[in-house]
Amino acid sequence: MKKGLKPYMEPGRLEAGCDEAGRGCLAGPVVAAAVILPPKFKHPLLNDSKQLTEAQRDALRPIIEQEALAWCVAFKDERHIEERNILHASIDAMHDALRGLHTSPDFILIDGNRFRAFADIPHQCIIKGDGIYRSIAAASILAKTHRDEYMLKLHQQFPVYAWDRNKGYPTSAHREAIAAYGACSYHRSTFQLLPDQLEIKFDT
Repeated sequence: MKKGLKPYMEPGRLEAGCDEAGRGCLAGPVVAAAVILPPKFKHPLLNDSKQLTEAQRDALRPIIEQEALAWCVAFKDERHIEERNILHASIDAMHDALRGLHTSPDFILIDGNRFRAFADIPHQCIIKGDGIYRSIAAASILAKTHRDEYMLKLHQQFPVYAWDRNKGYPTSAHREAIAAYGACSYHRSTFQLLPDQLEIKFDT
């Protein structure tokens, strides 16, 4: 486990870590997870999901899901993102994930610097919190792995975009495919899909 990754902010308090995945993507949903870990939960691989390999994340997911005191993952699709904007959609997904916990936390640890109060439960925003607290790191892993799994399913419908490799992020290959084939219904039409935002066709 990463040196300095903390088990909690305050001992004796039931804390939920919360994080999201997919904010910077051109296609697909934004996904949030909320996780309450046992205070003594430890794993040598546990870290910010971005610092782990896909295989490491996939190995950690069932361990976290089995050993967490409570966990929930929530999706907000591209239509919701377009209606609410990506920041609000991300927070909406976090609220849904927190609402889905079968145990209500005493405190919420949020990765990042923006959040809206949830259910009168006090919270703290922590920049790069997924590299500081175990519960946020666990949430980052669940959000990332559940979203990646979903994008792999979408890849079967739209293989031209190579979502099995880029997961909807703005890689050169992804943007070249959008330029060549147009955008599909899972693309976020309010995002800058191409560098110069050429007029593109949306396949509905």
